[in-house]
Amino acid sequence: MTDGAIADNLIQPFHLAGGRVRGQLVRLGETVDTILTRHDYPEPVLRTLGEALALTSLLSATLKFEGIFTLQTQSTGPVSLMVTDFRTGGHLRGMAKFDKAAVDALPNSGRPTLPQLLGTGHLAFTVDQGEDTERYQGIVELSGSTLVECAQAYFKQSEQLATAIALSAHRGETGWRAGGLMLQRMPGDQARLELVDEDFEAWHTATVLMSSARPEELVDPRLTGSELLYRLFHEDGVWVHDTRALVPQCRCSRERVENVLRSFPREEITDMAEDGVVVVTCEFCNSSYRFGEDEF
Repeated sequence: MTDGAIADNLIQPFHLAGGRVRGQLVRLGETVDTILTRHDYPEPVLRTLGEALALTSLLSATLKFEGIFTLQTQSTGPVSLMVTDFRTGGHLRGMAKFDKAAVDALPNSGRPTLPQLLGTGHLAFTVDQGEDTERYQGIVELSGSTLVECAQAYFKQSEQLATAIALSAHRGETGWRAGGLMLQRMPGDQARLELVDEDFEAWHTATVLMSSARPEELVDPRLTGSELLYRLFHEDGVWVHDTRALVPQCRCSRERVENVLRSFPREEITDMAEDGVVVVTCEFCNSSYRFGEDEF
């Protein structure tokens, strides 16, 4: 197996057990590092946002759509909001809103648990294919101790589809990296949670093998995606499909910001100005757009 022309920043679809189990592998290097380091986020926020970007990539790869897939957490904890999204074409972005003092005061501040970091709230998945289609949204309570547990709870409660996920985000010598694996029973009459013996054995074997992947292996730049899949699943056979690239790409622009400002009354825009200049900063990519008084 080879990764073709792409060695990193990719989604690698595959299937196992003669097609009974499908999977997605995501490896993020420069892409996730670019997104995360645009902001001065504390370490726990960076790590959790990195995992969310990997999860967003995995989930988007299971869907057939043209548009935007969004993962969002909204909660009562030190990190009150986290948004990551994937746009058709492999464009990724992400942001978080947080109380820095509250994050710094957390016990185990280096690696707080998800409940400590987010508190209570919900995790939402949204697929938006444009104005002419109805948006799909799924919501689950933030009840797990990790982002993985919350996502798996969603599939168990809402999709009734057996799903196993592993995520990792880490800052190493080359910067931030993130990775993830997701396995699912193939859709169909026997792909729900009611498993026949043969399917159960295939699913059980696949999840046991996946669980042997260490968090550091998911983000190791010395280990290619193909090498990782071979190490985990070669005994039962693993079939890989074409990879898809992932790039950091925001959707903000001066024109978009200008159109938003046009919707404000003149008095509000004047109140926003400092020394005759309005500065609008994108919460995702941290780009700033300046508008002089003559443009108001």
